[in-house]
Amino acid sequence: MNSQSFKNFPSLKFISKKRRKERLLMVLLCLFIMAITTGLIVYAMRNTANFFRTPSEITKEDILTGRVLRLGGIVEKGTVEHNGEMQVTFFVIDHLKHEKVVFNGLLPDLFREGQSVIVEGYFDKQGLFIGKRVLAKHDETYMSKETADRLKKHHDIK
Repeated sequence: MNSQSFKNFPSLKFISKKRRKERLLMVLLCLFIMAITTGLIVYAMRNTANFFRTPSEITKEDILTGRVLRLGGIVEKGTVEHNGEMQVTFFVIDHLKHEKVVFNGLLPDLFREGQSVIVEGYFDKQGLFIGKRVLAKHDETYMSKETADRLKKHHDIK
C-alpha cells in the first residue's frame, strides 16, 4: 500500500503504527530476557571454568579465600615424598616459583617427577595447597620406546 491508501483509510494507518509499536516492544522484551538469561548462565558458571594457574600466577587472594582452583606446572625433581600410606607431598614449579602440594589418594600412573601435572584443590590457612585430584599429562609423543628407537635408527634422528 502506498501513502495515499492510508489517507482513504485512517484506521489502517493507526493499526499499522500500533503493530509496529507492539513488534518493537516484543523485540525489546525478547532482547531483555536473553540478556538476563545470558547473565545468569555466566554467573552460574563463573567458578566452573577448567583453567589452571601456574605457581607464579597464584595471588594472595587465592590463598586467603580457600576456594577450589587448579594448579598446573611440572613436578619438581627430587621433591616427591610418600608420607604414610596414601599421602604424597611434592612441589609444582613453573619458570619463576614453586608451590608445595599435599595430596591424599592414589596418584595416576603417568605421575612422575619432571612431568606436567594439574592438581585440583585449595589453599589451607597455612598457605599449603591441598590437592583433591591430580591429573598427570603424558609426554607429547604417542609412540612406544621401541618405535621411537627404530625411527631414530632408520632416519638418523637424534
